[in-house]
Amino acid sequence: MNAATASSGKILVVDDDRLVLATVTHGLAQAGYQVIDADNGDDAILLAREHRPVLALLDIRMEGKSGFDVAETLRDAYAIPFMFLSAFADEPTRRQVEALGALDYLIKPLGVGQIVPAVEAALARVRLGVPAAAVAGTAPAVAAADAPAAAPVATSVAAVADPVPLAVGVLMHRYSLQRDAAWQRLQRLAAEQKVDVARQAERLLAAVEELARSAL
Repeated sequence: MNAATASSGKILVVDDDRLVLATVTHGLAQAGYQVIDADNGDDAILLAREHRPVLALLDIRMEGKSGFDVAETLRDAYAIPFMFLSAFADEPTRRQVEALGALDYLIKPLGVGQIVPAVEAALARVRLGVPAAAVAGTAPAVAAADAPAAAPVATSVAAVADPVPLAVGVLMHRYSLQRDAAWQRLQRLAAEQKVDVARQAERLLAAVEELARSAL
């Protein structure tokens, strides 16, 4: 377990498909995250109240309380950020996802190798205090990976103790890269800009934050 995931807190995963639930939970645990899981909305809310996870990954259509019901409770009662993992991509669903303020909206089927970078990018936004942007299948804020780096680093970025793991997560999500490849890309960007890796990571996260703000 690396320092970024070890200090990230628990992640709540909710899905009424036991196979999907087990697969996602196992994949996140293998990536170093602490995971709690539920196969229904009522249990999810109880677990959220007890454990106060830093992020919830929610299926949308479930028996009883839907993922939308759970998300509304997490948002209003506990201020817990969330993202959706669903097989449904129709326009009414997308509009409701946006209205609830989801950090991301991932369309099944997806492999764990795609979900883990998306979770890392969502957690990066949570740590930076970046509000949810308009959802279009995946969080649009990560499109800033190659954005111009001339702008000064935002205050919220400067407050991050170690921006490098967060920047690596953003690159993994934006370019569907494995961690090592994302790290190499960050190093290359730093070399091209003639700055050290930490500074380039700060610039990348500042660009992510600026794009998220402009998308609102």
